[in-house]
Amino acid sequence: MARRASVLAAVAVVAATVVLVLRGLAAQPAAPAATSPGKALYATHCGVCHGESGLGDGASAASFPSKPSNLTDGRRFNQLPEDFFVNVVLNGGPAEGLSPGMPPFRGNLNEEQVRQIVAYLRTLAEPPFSEDDPRPIVTIAGAPRQPIFFSHLIHAGSYRIDCQYCHSDARRSPTAGVPSVEKCMGCHKIIGAQDNPEIRKIHQYWEKREPIPWVRVFKIPEFTYFPHKPHVQAGLPCQGCHGDIQQMRVVGARTGPSLVNDLQNLIGLRPASRPLTMGWCVDCHREQNATGRQAPLDCVACHH
Repeated sequence: MARRASVLAAVAVVAATVVLVLRGLAAQPAAPAATSPGKALYATHCGVCHGESGLGDGASAASFPSKPSNLTDGRRFNQLPEDFFVNVVLNGGPAEGLSPGMPPFRGNLNEEQVRQIVAYLRTLAEPPFSEDDPRPIVTIAGAPRQPIFFSHLIHAGSYRIDCQYCHSDARRSPTAGVPSVEKCMGCHKIIGAQDNPEIRKIHQYWEKREPIPWVRVFKIPEFTYFPHKPHVQAGLPCQGCHGDIQQMRVVGARTGPSLVNDLQNLIGLRPASRPLTMGWCVDCHREQNATGRQAPLDCVACHH
């Protein structure tokens, strides 16, 4: 009996000790959660307008004509490359055709810090951000300056507006056409109308009842006939001929004859044909025919 009593007493002492240890652990403050550099930088420089959680509800934004973007909207922002955000933060909204309500932070932040902020914002995206989502910005040397900074990177890339919403003639006529000022105004009567100088230009053309004098980018020789309609009806993507337009802030074209390409052919190297040249078109028709389509290969299809 005495031995049993001593064992019970020892167990009681151990149990009491465990209770005291657990109470001590519970009383200790929790270790602070790791804070990313980007989160701290965002809170300091961005939260006052974009809000503590990136929802665009910051205290200073209450009087803005165009409210700050909801940076957690993954449907819109997951497609935009990191360099887009870096450019906007360092050089201000107008660097990407956006409102000057977004000021430049160059001098307050460096590029590495901005990338840390972007990395933090990617963690807030809903639906979640994937590294496979954004594709790099495409910059074409010699792309013409347009009368209005219209960014396909935003319209076709971020908002995913279908090509044929603006270029609606492509499916029913030889030419793709450009959108009327009225179609642009369908959105921009409201969006950006009060504080974006580029959108104000659209309003000025609308008020003067003048078309926007867009500079033509894609041009084939006059002796060649290219109808958009059968190509669109065949289900060919616009990017097949025009390149990754949705990744261009300014549209340009790498097309037409090239002396280097001609010389390579002359010495027998047989390089790939340049886009929008006859060899390139013929090669595409042959590839389509190999899949069962009936793309013409006779000369009069394009030269009649």
